[in-house]
Amino acid sequence: MYLTIKETAEYLSTSVEKVTSLVMEGKIRAVHDGTDYLIYKEQFTTHFEQVEKYQRMLQDYLNEPIPEDIDVKDED
Repeated sequence: MYLTIKETAEYLSTSVEKVTSLVMEGKIRAVHDGTDYLIYKEQFTTHFEQVEKYQRMLQDYLNEPIPEDIDVKDED
């Protein structure tokens, strides 16, 4: 499914200007049909999957209890 720049901006929750600049820089692949740029929606699927994966990894890391250090000695 192809989206226009405006639809892509709504899908990514960003501004139209930001999407346009990313298309012009080549960071978002798009097809120019003469009047509009069309952007393939599925190119963002992998990105969103990776973001979710890293968020889960970070949450797992933060939820891991801190191990008790066996080298710590009470110096009282």
